[in-house]
Amino acid sequence: MTDAPTRTSEVTRPEVHPSVEQIVGALSAAGDRVVLRHPDGETTGAELLAAIHRYARALAGLGIGTGDLVAQYAPNRPDALAVRYATHLVDAGAVFLSAPPGAGRRARQLEQIDPRLVVVFPQTAHQLPETTAPVVAVGPVPGVPMRLDELAATQSPEPFASRSRLGDLGTVVSSGGTVGIPKASVRDIAAWAAAVATPPRPERRQLASGAVAYLTQILVAQTIIGGGVVVLRDDSEPAALLEQIEAERITDLFLVEPQLLALVDHPDVARRDLSTLRTLTHIGASAPPALRRRAHARLGPVLQHTYGASEMGIVSALRPDEYDPSAPERATSAGRVVPGVEVRFRREDGALDPEYGSIEVRSPAMAHGYRNRPEEQAAHFVDGWYRTGDLGRLGADGHLHILGRAADCAVVDGRLVTPTGIEDTLMRLPAVRYAVVVADLARGRRVAAVVPWASATLDPAACREAVAAEHGTDVAATLVVVPMAEVPLTEQGKPDRAAVTDRADRAALRS
Repeated sequence: MTDAPTRTSEVTRPEVHPSVEQIVGALSAAGDRVVLRHPDGETTGAELLAAIHRYARALAGLGIGTGDLVAQYAPNRPDALAVRYATHLVDAGAVFLSAPPGAGRRARQLEQIDPRLVVVFPQTAHQLPETTAPVVAVGPVPGVPMRLDELAATQSPEPFASRSRLGDLGTVVSSGGTVGIPKASVRDIAAWAAAVATPPRPERRQLASGAVAYLTQILVAQTIIGGGVVVLRDDSEPAALLEQIEAERITDLFLVEPQLLALVDHPDVARRDLSTLRTLTHIGASAPPALRRRAHARLGPVLQHTYGASEMGIVSALRPDEYDPSAPERATSAGRVVPGVEVRFRREDGALDPEYGSIEVRSPAMAHGYRNRPEEQAAHFVDGWYRTGDLGRLGADGHLHILGRAADCAVVDGRLVTPTGIEDTLMRLPAVRYAVVVADLARGRRVAAVVPWASATLDPAACREAVAAEHGTDVAATLVVVPMAEVPLTEQGKPDRAAVTDRADRAALRS
């Protein structure tokens, strides 16, 4: 504990072992049992383990080892996982790269991350920018002559003794980078082991539809370590997801909020057998109460909402048994702080507050900083705490509530105005299916991307009237309502804030 007001969830921590050693142990125990199902077929524990050992020998033969960083533009395929876990076996760091739009941004991202080796696949070759880093391919990729998979095929599948050490470079996690160059947070092997720690759950069947650059990489590792099965797919198209939940008897699924909305609004929800689903976790965008109520009404008591980020891991969780959007406090809750994590709040004057302010987090799974981004590191990683930039409060029942980015929230006429609050107001209008609000306060406005129901006619004036009634006339007067057929999304499936404001600018030029 510290001398500052904090919200802490205590836990007795077990002895830490490198995550790759836990994965190798789980795959060895799995043997001929299928552990991965994917678009190309299925993979047993023994098959994945043999591939890991072969790739480890291939990487070691290339001189990859302690302190090196192996970067992948990775598809959701077994070979990408095998290369990742082989990288850890030789005690090198690993990163699944995000792929921001624009070859120039990706080139600057690679230059900043400074990997020792870059791995590409036929499915991801289009993402590779010009780079001076050595590049190898898994599968045929034009312009990349060295084939890591062919080199690995000549190696022995016998066990490769782990060289992984807890204090060495372990995992770099790439952010989405909606604007600018994506940041990359760094963890040593011990912190990554804490991030993927999980109890045994052999009944788990995890549907992994998100890019492995993000939370999916943790979910896959946890499922393998826990003895379950991972079902890999390349997209989050709602009809296909619903079909796969039924066909593969999926127990666990992770979606960001726009993907959750697309799923619950799809007509196949009513006809698919979703009875095996135990937990559908949503995270990463805005979850107004109106969206939660709709999702809960259509999916039932399987929803879970978590708060976290690539820099700090999962901070809090609203479990399915506590998920009750009909209760006002639960409708905005991010759940209870998870065991081992500390949360505290800082007011605008810099003083700590026990219940309200900008959120700061400390946990065993937290990153140690950003790779080659000293200014951002100094601003966010301070005295062992991560300053999130999010505004939050602690409820009387011990639940954490995330109000939004502190820079996006403002007190207007004595009321706190947040993007999520405005979104909820708009989504309660009969004509509105979905709304995303982007605070553009530097330009004196908030932009609302509003998607109407297919049979409805959207009235921007009615939208502003509803906002005026709940948030004040000053807020409504500066609200720019932009009707859209669909909200533009990032690679992660989150609302693309820059694209939303750009559409507002283009709409203004046309009018």
